Amino acid sequence: MMKETIAGIRRGNRFSPNHVGNDAAIFSLTAEHLRGKGYVIREYVETDLLTGVAFDERAVFGMARSPGAVRRLKQLEDEGRVVVNSGYGIENCTRERMTRLLLSHGVTHPRSIIVETGCNPVPQLEAAGFGNCWIKRGDFHAIHREDVTYVRHIEEAEGILKEYALRGIETAVVNEHLVGDLVKFYGVAGSDFFYRFYPTNTPGQHSKFGLEQINGQARGIPFDEEHLYSICAAAAEILGISIYGGDCIVAEDGSIRLIDLNDWPSFAPCRDAAAPSIADCIHRLIEGRQ
Repeated sequence: MMKETIAGIRRGNRFSPNHVGNDAAIFSLTAEHLRGKGYVIREYVETDLLTGVAFDERAVFGMARSPGAVRRLKQLEDEGRVVVNSGYGIENCTRERMTRLLLSHGVTHPRSIIVETGCNPVPQLEAAGFGNCWIKRGDFHAIHREDVTYVRHIEEAEGILKEYALRGIETAVVNEHLVGDLVKFYGVAGSDFFYRFYPTNTPGQHSKFGLEQINGQARGIPFDEEHLYSICAAAAEILGISIYGGDCIVAEDGSIRLIDLNDWPSFAPCRDAAAPSIADCIHRLIEGRQ
């Protein structure tokens, strides 16, 4: 028997920096697997959430990220629709919200401070004992290369923050720089799917801006794989997202700290394996609300 029609929303190209094809591919594969489960997929683009298009479907899945689109997703969720990922969860993945939530829940994370872009950050950074560090826009995901910037001396931070202020970005998150192996991961809540790899050791593995090279080639420091999974899964649950990915640093002693978590990334190196689990996750959430 044919199941219901559900809405699928493609991510706008602006929010797929250097990943337009990869984001489109994981969306299409997920939709294909959902069709295999009997669903009819009515496809939309992200701007449809902003232009008053009526959504009659009881369930919505997709990759939208613009602030207006996320507000609309939250509204649909408040109306009782199944929304994957949750608009509230997507909003929680913006940098300042994510940092505050992860730190308040005790997730292993770099030491971080939140600064106003219109102020001189040097006294705060000196007080925190930061030297080389990362400056990240606080209000949104990274869509331009400058939205995440590595600085080798704290005096450089002032110029970066002035540029943010000129762009209308009011706050920034400053993370201490962590030395160790960079590990990128992808996961799906409620499943056994979890994929991790060393992006610096795998040429052409779909870097957005090439910033992974700051940490240099991974050395393969031993670490507890189950602990990595538990950190990432717990962080996704705290933020309220089901389809996720991000980055961790493994230090010399094998300790793990989460440095980034994103809602529905491209799953580029593992999309064929990930798509069935993503479709299963969406199906479970829809069935759970019947």
